[in-house]
Amino acid sequence: MTIPYLLHHFLTATASRSPGQTAVIFGKEALSYGDLDALTNRLAGVLVKRGVGKGDRVGIYVSKSLASVVGVFAILKTGACYVPLDPKAPEQRLAYIIRDSGITALLTSTAKSASLPVMFPDNCPLHTVVLVDCDLSGRQSSSSVSMPAGVVVVPWHEVISQSTKPVTENLVLETDTAYVLYTSGSTGNPKGVMISHRNSLTFVNWAAECVGLRADDRVSNHAPLHFDLSTFDIFSSCRVGATIVLVPDDASTFPVELVKLIEREGITVWYSVPTVLTLLVLYGNLTAHNLSPLRTIIFAGEVFPTKYLRMLMAALPQARYMNWYGPSETNVCTFYEVKQLDPNQIAPIPIGKACGNSDVFAVNSSGKRVKAGESGELYVRGPSLMQGYLGQPEKTAKVLVRNPFNSAFDELVYRTGDIVTFDPDGNYVYLGREDGMIKTRGYRVELGEIEAVLYGHPAIREVAAVAVPDELLGNRLCAVISLHEGTALSREDVLTFCSQRLPQYMLPDVVDVRAVIPKTSTGKIDRVTLARSFSSG
Repeated sequence: MTIPYLLHHFLTATASRSPGQTAVIFGKEALSYGDLDALTNRLAGVLVKRGVGKGDRVGIYVSKSLASVVGVFAILKTGACYVPLDPKAPEQRLAYIIRDSGITALLTSTAKSASLPVMFPDNCPLHTVVLVDCDLSGRQSSSSVSMPAGVVVVPWHEVISQSTKPVTENLVLETDTAYVLYTSGSTGNPKGVMISHRNSLTFVNWAAECVGLRADDRVSNHAPLHFDLSTFDIFSSCRVGATIVLVPDDASTFPVELVKLIEREGITVWYSVPTVLTLLVLYGNLTAHNLSPLRTIIFAGEVFPTKYLRMLMAALPQARYMNWYGPSETNVCTFYEVKQLDPNQIAPIPIGKACGNSDVFAVNSSGKRVKAGESGELYVRGPSLMQGYLGQPEKTAKVLVRNPFNSAFDELVYRTGDIVTFDPDGNYVYLGREDGMIKTRGYRVELGEIEAVLYGHPAIREVAAVAVPDELLGNRLCAVISLHEGTALSREDVLTFCSQRLPQYMLPDVVDVRAVIPKTSTGKIDRVTLARSFSSG
């Protein structure tokens, strides 16, 4: 058997080994590994006939569905790389990503195709659109689809009629690009993070071993396809033959529905951002459901407020709890298993130590490795590092830099921009973003410290601290909070609480109580929108 060195090799190997094993579930629909392999061969065959091959970039513009997983593996089998498009993003943003990535073929649905003429102008390289809103029999919406001139529309029944024979594999290497994920910066246009098969496999193989994934596991897929958390759900599961349970978009932010799904589907491994787990703790009534099969809970993407993690661990004591850290540019690069929490702890838990086949180190402002008690920027080295930002060599060169501590040969390391220190056990502790360290009234202030203190108030459910430029102060400190139901806090209450725990210069200038704090499409707090709301106000 071929040793998997490309991501889609996991599918072909598992389909050969266990064709009847359930690969993916979405509501009442399901595909076995044998069926998934055959269906992706059909779709890959259509794409190859339309000229798609190595080096091409193929967009996936569909809502969470079986088609999204089929699309991923079909595109990889052609030798191309996939570019997932957020189905909820504004058309203007998607149009930028489409132009920037040079998408030549697109998988989409009939409903979403109506917006394509706006997103794909006449001079774009798009030549093929495949409609994948279908069932396995080939039935499809009969709605007419209008496309830009020169674009061929392939209906699903043509895909179903193709041979299940694998396409002739192009000479694709592990160093070729597998997918491009667009990430938002604090300002400006999104950047396309290019991840090779090797980059992703470094993480996928480690993650499966770290969790101890098995063929009888049922792994949630909560993250959307354009969020890098989804790569664990899909590829690590496929590696061992586990079942991927897709979380429908319309249930992804409703805690009661999520808990019902976890119970109904017998989820054994859950992976999501902490915000979702916080919702489950507060509103999911966890102890009223049988969630005993849930053996591992993984969280990543943002800091998990310690008080909510403590509540989750109390409600589900049978599970392992793992904090994974890493930007899209590095995949996950550190991890920390939470065994227990001090009842009085309010500080965030560590991000831990380096993952297998990865290395991390922190560098202080003098360019030296940090010592005990110091803080510095976290650097990452190893084969999981991105290839770079698509079409942006200048931005790539700013973050992929020569390892300052390797004099033997030129080795690239990634500058995360995250400030860390380490605890007595050698675990790295995340302090905040380098660009989250702001100045106000002449003092350096870490916004994360303000948030950690505010989370200590029993009435506060969620908090975000943002800085707004101010000519006089340098920056105004704005605290946006939402409260638990049935509670109330005034600005004076918040300031009194903070003044007992923070120096005067770190007290919020603005306290804004909102029913809901806005989130991005990946479930994180939307700090850019918050900052703009204060700037414009």
